[in-house]
Amino acid sequence: MLFELDRHEPLLPISWDEAQAREAIQSIVRDTERTRSSSGSWPSHPLDAEGDAPRSGFKSLYLGSAGVLWALWYLQRDGAVSLNFDPALDIERVAAAYRADPDTGSVVPSYLLGEAGILLAAWRMTQSRAVADQIYIAVEANIPNPTNEALWAAPGTMLAAWHLWEATGEQRWRDLFLQNVEQLWKTWTFDRTAGCHLWTQDLYGKVVQYLGAGHGFAGNAFALLKGANVLDADRRHALHDRCVATLRATKVVDDDGAVNWPPGTFASRPGRPNMLMQWCHGAPGVVTSMTDFPPQRSTELDVMLLGGGNAVWKAGPLAKGYGLCHGTAGNGYTFLKLYERTGDPMWLERARSFAMHSIEQRTQMRKRYGQGRHTLWTGDAGLAVYLWHCINGFAGWPTLDFV
Repeated sequence: MLFELDRHEPLLPISWDEAQAREAIQSIVRDTERTRSSSGSWPSHPLDAEGDAPRSGFKSLYLGSAGVLWALWYLQRDGAVSLNFDPALDIERVAAAYRADPDTGSVVPSYLLGEAGILLAAWRMTQSRAVADQIYIAVEANIPNPTNEALWAAPGTMLAAWHLWEATGEQRWRDLFLQNVEQLWKTWTFDRTAGCHLWTQDLYGKVVQYLGAGHGFAGNAFALLKGANVLDADRRHALHDRCVATLRATKVVDDDGAVNWPPGTFASRPGRPNMLMQWCHGAPGVVTSMTDFPPQRSTELDVMLLGGGNAVWKAGPLAKGYGLCHGTAGNGYTFLKLYERTGDPMWLERARSFAMHSIEQRTQMRKRYGQGRHTLWTGDAGLAVYLWHCINGFAGWPTLDFV
């Protein structure tokens, strides 16, 4: 089985309408501005507040105010919207609030769930040298993190070093990125049972081998591919060869050539794994994580990525909602990536079909809960960025490919 039917829903037959997409972006931004508190935070959505939310609200890129502020700042910078306030005036307060009341109970360097990502958003908006120095400390401290995956460990925080190297050209950021590369390389080992190179995660009390973008192979490979041009030639070739071999060894293919990947090398259920189809686990995250793999270097990989895109289309929108991490908009980035990679307009059409479905999903969720979902990775801010990218055909994944 390539995917689980009950996790998906039929695609609504709504034709692409750029005016409606622009209107949805404006609606999201106006609602986000209206519900912003005096401290620059937003109310938690019931679907995001598992357990007790922090007193001052979530602050991270993934779930909190840093991600929302960054999205608003980006949309205004890119000409999509005009704001009634300056996100840069709030963002450094968010970093201070995080240290005083961290989202997960303690201050952690994590890129998406902790300090490094918040600080990177602050640096992008303010260009503060002091903030850059804090980022360096956080990234360096996180290199040996045993979770060995993108949300908590070096494969995530090293992206902060990479983005600062690209933005500033300062040698210290290149050197810091390469320190992280050494950590990833020495922990990327050949697994005889799987027949390929894998990373092992010590995560949430379990020692496992994940494959997806959120917690495993794809997310780790993404960080290495992002900086492949600073690797020596032998390591760069080995990186490309290992990516192909691992995806080949772990793929699941149906009779039509559609491709998905299980969450890991383990069986989540007796006899078979869950077959998820979302960014954090499954083909959407695999395809989007290979964005910097050189086109046409490997015909085999190109075929697998197209098969992944066809699997996402075959599965249809996610019933869970419209978010980036595990929702319809996030899955839609699969199509934008393949449009960028191939130039085939079919993929842009598919991305836009998912965009229209996502707009309706947001409408229904607001009716059900009586409020917006003010987050970047699970809610409205991420959807607004996705809609903007569907309008202009841009495939960059927010806060990963660019900040």
